[in-house]
Amino acid sequence: MSRTALIVIDVQESFRVRPNWQLVNHPDIAQRVDRLVRASRDRDDLVVWVLHTEPGTGSVFDPATGHVEFIDGLEPLAGEPIIRKTSHNAFTTTNLQQLLTWHGVDKIVVCGIRTEQCCETTARVGSDLGYTVEFVTEATATMALAHWSIREDATEEEILADPRTLTADQLTERTEYVLAGRFATIRTLDELTGVPVAS
Repeated sequence: MSRTALIVIDVQESFRVRPNWQLVNHPDIAQRVDRLVRASRDRDDLVVWVLHTEPGTGSVFDPATGHVEFIDGLEPLAGEPIIRKTSHNAFTTTNLQQLLTWHGVDKIVVCGIRTEQCCETTARVGSDLGYTVEFVTEATATMALAHWSIREDATEEEILADPRTLTADQLTERTEYVLAGRFATIRTLDELTGVPVAS
């Protein structure tokens, strides 16, 4: 019997305390993800929660800093798995694949932060592992991305002024281009929840 799992990736406070959060394309990401979570629960899909951790680094992803927790408004239910990863994708450093196998999952729905990084990478690896993958771009979030050569202490204003900077919209479009028809099917919130996005 086939089953679907919603994979909620890194919707955590770590991102909101970083300066570049002001550049995020979906500041309401928790509400968007919550719509998916509620719809998934109604269908009796498995909901898997993922947190990114970098223990011992002192960064906002170090659990010791207190920021590795879900953004307010998101609350896993008892019995919903919570896994902690140290790689970009949710499979390599976790027992996610074993957990999905145990629950009979053959399709995953991906949402979370960041669109082009942990979400896209999880979708690619999931596809290579044989899962049918649906990618809900509207329920992912990302920020403008500076050119790799820009100095580390550049301000957000300097990053935005650099013509080489990719906007969140450009990153999101690129992710859809590379995933669609290869690694995943792009789905909308309305398609998966049946509830229109509030304008």
